[in-house]
Amino acid sequence: MLGDTVKLHGRDEEFRELDRLRESVRAGQSAALVIRGEAGMGKTALLRYAAQRAVPDFRVARIAGVESEAELPYAGLHQFCAPMLGHLEALPEPQQSALGVAFGLTGGAAPDRFLVGLATLSLLAEVAGAKPLMCLIDDVQWLDAASSEILGFVARRLAAESVAMVFAARARDAEANLGRLAGLPVMVLGGVSGEDARALLSTVVPGRLDPGVCDRLVAETGGNPLALLELPRGMSAAELAAGFGPPAAGGAAADVESRYAVRLGLLPEPTQRLMLLAACDGSGDVSTIWRAAAGLGIGFEAAWPEVTDGLFEIGAEVRFRHPLVRSAVYRSATVQQRRAAHEALAQATDAAVHPDRRAWHRAQASAGPDEEVAAELERSAGRAQARGGFAAAAALLDRSADLTLRPTVRFERRLAAARSHLRAGAFDTARALLAAAESEVPDELAGARVALLRGQVASASDAGGDAPLQLVEAARRLERLDTALSRRTYSDAWEAAMFAGHLAEPGGDLLEVSKAARSGPQPDVPLRPFGRMLEGLLVLVTEGRAAAEPMLSEAVGALLASDLPDENWLHHAGMAATAAAAIWDLDSCGAVHGRQVALARELGALAVLPSPLNGMAMIATWRGDFEAAARLTAEHDAVKEATGTRIAPYGAMLLAGYRGQWKDASALFAASTEDAISRGEGLAVDHARWCTAILNNGLGRYPEAMAAARPADPKAPGLPMSTWMLPERIEAAVRCGHREVAVAAWAEFASTANPGEHGWGRGIAARSQALVSDGDDADRLFREAVGELGRAGVRAELARAHLVYGEWLRGEDRRDEARDHLRTAHDMFVAMPADGFAERARRELLVIGEYVRRTPTGDRGELTPQELHIAHLARDGRTNPDIAAELCISARTVEWHLRKVFVKLGITSRRELQDALPSRA
Repeated sequence: MLGDTVKLHGRDEEFRELDRLRESVRAGQSAALVIRGEAGMGKTALLRYAAQRAVPDFRVARIAGVESEAELPYAGLHQFCAPMLGHLEALPEPQQSALGVAFGLTGGAAPDRFLVGLATLSLLAEVAGAKPLMCLIDDVQWLDAASSEILGFVARRLAAESVAMVFAARARDAEANLGRLAGLPVMVLGGVSGEDARALLSTVVPGRLDPGVCDRLVAETGGNPLALLELPRGMSAAELAAGFGPPAAGGAAADVESRYAVRLGLLPEPTQRLMLLAACDGSGDVSTIWRAAAGLGIGFEAAWPEVTDGLFEIGAEVRFRHPLVRSAVYRSATVQQRRAAHEALAQATDAAVHPDRRAWHRAQASAGPDEEVAAELERSAGRAQARGGFAAAAALLDRSADLTLRPTVRFERRLAAARSHLRAGAFDTARALLAAAESEVPDELAGARVALLRGQVASASDAGGDAPLQLVEAARRLERLDTALSRRTYSDAWEAAMFAGHLAEPGGDLLEVSKAARSGPQPDVPLRPFGRMLEGLLVLVTEGRAAAEPMLSEAVGALLASDLPDENWLHHAGMAATAAAAIWDLDSCGAVHGRQVALARELGALAVLPSPLNGMAMIATWRGDFEAAARLTAEHDAVKEATGTRIAPYGAMLLAGYRGQWKDASALFAASTEDAISRGEGLAVDHARWCTAILNNGLGRYPEAMAAARPADPKAPGLPMSTWMLPERIEAAVRCGHREVAVAAWAEFASTANPGEHGWGRGIAARSQALVSDGDDADRLFREAVGELGRAGVRAELARAHLVYGEWLRGEDRRDEARDHLRTAHDMFVAMPADGFAERARRELLVIGEYVRRTPTGDRGELTPQELHIAHLARDGRTNPDIAAELCISARTVEWHLRKVFVKLGITSRRELQDALPSRA
């Protein structure tokens, strides 16, 4: 039998590694491993070893990627999960729905692919609840993109589910899919050593083997085990005994595959055709293969063991001796033979049950343009996209375009394929398709749409600096062709320019984009809230806050009162939050972020979450609730890691600046800046400078703070960042004795900030002006700052107002009053905790004779940020599945974290969390 145990030579260390992994999972942990190596190195044999050692203590789930099915959406994942779907009802309803839609079991809107991943994680955890689960995924290089992405997502999220995931992939052929497994431990398989290689040869060569021949075989195969086992089968006795014969040519894997091809050529012709059907199918559905075989006149005798030479068997399932046999079958067949096999499989596949598989086989069988097949593929792409399989939809549309004869239809399908590749994150492929589409553009509007999509690819990829210019050029081309689409494109260009900041290419900076958008034709219909928002933001950049404030205030209010489609809220709320922050409306800013977060969680749109979580963390920091900010940044990091979303940790940077731990904060700022520059995200670079200024002002490193808070980019006026930088510069310059710098910064703030009626902005303005004022004016302004910031509820800024007021009072020799404000500031900073600012207040108190014990810095508790977040969610009554969905982990991992929380806090139940955890600020 093909599945019998095989003795592996030279893999003792690999065996031990798999044994350690198995024992870790048996003990209640989870583990993942990627085995990489050239074909024939023993990856499949190691998976077989892992499966045999897992029985009977583990449940084993095993699949292998199939080359002919690499474009079918979720094909591998469906095959993997199908035996476990009896546990589906134990999952939360949104996760049940996501898997049901992804697998085509139910209808519904396309699920977020990360929600599908979370559902798969929950399903595996549920299955592993009864018995540990060993998941073995072979031939990763041939998995469809959606399946490899989901399985990689799951493997990275494993913690305490008692699940092992072991992947095997050919090193050279799996770069794209291996990228989806990034971050997992890797075992690289090389050739076996000389002694082990010779021992392996001795098992297949009867009689004497010439030492020189032995050494030559070991050297030529590089110790590849399969090559050592298979190559001697094609050598004569004289060649083996004395070395008479030409040396083998080519790499070991290629040579083994070619020798398999030779052996295949000796099999009966019906057997070869049956094996080709199996190689082309990949579904593992034996009945489909036999129906196709019957259509070709192939009988059961073609699979008899005496005629297959041990290379192939078909019983309850299809099995090849080795993946290289399947590969040899497929590659050695002629194009005509493959087409015939796919045609037979298409005829044997029930269109009502498996329409996409049938469409794919028909496409592979087509020798030239075929509109009927192309249209069928397009429908399959629509179904794939409805299930969230954007990579598969792109491949189906691409093939559909290849089979399309009419140029205009072919262009539309090519453009749709590029759009799907964009949504799947395959940016280089999308660019290549756009280049192909551009060569057959039917009209000017179509050309502008290509330009728009190219700009969107640039914006979504790491070419952030190029995106604004490309998008604004596309918007200009669309002005007289499609006004509504032009305005939407200007909106995209504005957002891209905001993020690109000073790293935008010439002509694509925020000021130029805003001017271009304002000069374009205006739509002749009433603007909806997001349209009014864009108009206000354009005025903000080109004319300033005073002119924009009424427009933005009205637009923000209308937006929060509106019932717009979810898609608008998910993908354009960032502009609304920017607008609210620009007019100092912190409550509305928080409401926008909160609504976007709630909607993203409800719909499972995990990739959208990091941005509003950043915003909520910043608001929590300003309000002095550092604990909530830490929980939000922990969730941000968890979602970002799970989804691979590339956005700067804006919330974490602001929190680090206020916390005042110089070493940790500086490392975060440096890493974030480097990453942002590589992506062209200039806004993040400025944000890191601003947070650096806050950090250094807190630590009393005023020259460094003044250097960091240098004036913002003049090509991006009006943004909140350009205003927030100025108070830091004013404070640092005053403390450095550079009054003229502080006065100039205040003059700029006064002319641009326009705090309006909002206490946050009015308080910051009063505090900043007080620092450059004297006498009664300064005293009045400091009191005004304390009052406004207190009413606004921004405790971090209020504490800073008490601090600078206390410092000023001490300089005026009003020691009793200074003591009150400095003590208030110190206590508020300690409670947050903002260590740098707290120490600055403590030093001031010491100067006036008030002894205050130094506040310990560093770790303020045993709970990790994730444990603290989970503990607070549990205290608030959230269930384990609810918490798991929010943090992209399994419910069993939540339970595991809670057990650790209980031990650390010395409690035994959730009820005790209320008293064990500090109250929220």
